[in-house]
Amino acid sequence: MSVNTDLQSTISGATPGSTNSNWLEELGTELAFTQDGAGNYLSFYWRSADSLGLNLVKVVGVKLSDTFSPTAVGAYLAQIQQILSSKIPKRCHYTFNYQQQSFGFDLVISPILQPDGTAKTVLVMGSQSSQPEAEKPGELSGAELYQKLLTPIARNIRRSFDLDIIWQQVVMSLGKALNVSRCIICSYKPDRSKLQVEAEYCQMQFRPMLGQQLSIAEDAVWSKAIASLEPVTIERPTGYPFQQQSVLAIATSYQHQPNGLISLHQCDRYRPWTSAEIELVRELAEQLGTAIAHATFYQELEKAREQSEEASRMKSEFLAVSSHELRTPLNGIIGFLKLVLDGMADDEEEQQEFIEEAHRSALHLLNIINDILDIAKIEAGKMELDSAPVKLAELFQDVEDFTKTQAVQKQLSFTLELPHPWEEIIVYGNYQRLLQIMLNLVGNAIKFTHEGGVTISAEVVKRKIMFKGQELPGIVKVQVADTGIGVSLDKQDKLFQAFTQVDGSLTRQYGGTGLGLTISQKLVETMGGAVNFYSMGEGLGSTVTFTVPLYQVPTVISSPPADTIDFLL
Repeated sequence: MSVNTDLQSTISGATPGSTNSNWLEELGTELAFTQDGAGNYLSFYWRSADSLGLNLVKVVGVKLSDTFSPTAVGAYLAQIQQILSSKIPKRCHYTFNYQQQSFGFDLVISPILQPDGTAKTVLVMGSQSSQPEAEKPGELSGAELYQKLLTPIARNIRRSFDLDIIWQQVVMSLGKALNVSRCIICSYKPDRSKLQVEAEYCQMQFRPMLGQQLSIAEDAVWSKAIASLEPVTIERPTGYPFQQQSVLAIATSYQHQPNGLISLHQCDRYRPWTSAEIELVRELAEQLGTAIAHATFYQELEKAREQSEEASRMKSEFLAVSSHELRTPLNGIIGFLKLVLDGMADDEEEQQEFIEEAHRSALHLLNIINDILDIAKIEAGKMELDSAPVKLAELFQDVEDFTKTQAVQKQLSFTLELPHPWEEIIVYGNYQRLLQIMLNLVGNAIKFTHEGGVTISAEVVKRKIMFKGQELPGIVKVQVADTGIGVSLDKQDKLFQAFTQVDGSLTRQYGGTGLGLTISQKLVETMGGAVNFYSMGEGLGSTVTFTVPLYQVPTVISSPPADTIDFLL
């Protein structure tokens, strides 16, 4: 049975600042007081108060921890919250501290119902007992209560593989159970010097820490907790960035490897952490460490499964596209040769034309097969290239010889811009592969451009680099820019994925296997460079750049006027 509303009226009608001890004394118990849900004393009476020099007036309105206080503050407050929620009285035993003395009490804590049926305050009545708390038969000690709190928390975190849910459940449950100012959980990775605050329970009056990145080296508590895998407590001075006055921290771990951190903060006062509270946090950290490991492993499996399914889908699409690409030139070869064999040519000139068309189709088929073989080598990690000095001017000239006719046929401008004012520029790479890269990039630029033109340029950048154990003086940045159809911003991340076409309709319209950029990127990286793609969106053209190591710094021939210098060192 809960305390009735008449008692509530008596309490609420008391004179502010008074002890209300008269009616409490009439209850006939040795100890009697009322408290709100936060543990603040609303009225107080203790028969032994005078002999111990305890001023009853000074108890009222004071926080539980600042005066006559139970040893297990967190467990006691959790008990009050449970009673207010259930509206059911509870018999229990707690040890209270006053002026460095301990007093054990057998208590009955009863909720005080308000007219609307809710309960916001409790009436506590009890008598002093000489029997230690842990020996009281049939009642929950602080440690036992914490163990009871641990069970549902551990059960909840085992039910989910979602790390965000697990973290949030732990901070909310633990923060409320121990009535701390703040409880945070941080993720931890051995290769990182900072902790990321992933979840937080924080009382409104204190500064939140959620989302913060915290340096491990700058906090002795956290670094010690991670190194030892044991609970670490410390008292900090007022004015600390996040107001902590008392901290309890422990690393979570799996198979003796840390994978997170729990940190409890008391910000409004100094709080001595009890052995029961420390043991609760220790056991919860063990449970959480295992849950984090299992959830992480599950997420990695899910990611691997999704990547595998995506790779399988892309390869299926690639096979569908490439089979069409292979059949087209093969059908051309068979068709033109069949015409020749059947004597369908009217004269030798037409027969020669049929053979030339078959030859072009064969070369096209060979290029497609080479692309497929290249990507297979790249995926198998067997792409090895021999590097040697390559003259940039000769490379550009060959690119022009192979591709300029295609641009002219489409009535596009075709511009080559070599860096000046230097003498011959020599890069360090594989000539055939560099030519393949540039033909891929320039061929794409011409294919996807219908008006305007294509510009190929280069820039020398002096910057010492190491490649295959050799120090080289810089890089050459080659750029292929066009005024073509461009690529939307949301699709650009697919450009360098193997077996992926950015737009299936474009593949059908323009042809190709979609491997050109992927192969070019891998070849450039094998030669110590990098590829980048830029486009402001559809219809706004594209620019592809790649870098290749510079073999030697070219000698300056002359210094042209400043306004004609295109490239700067």
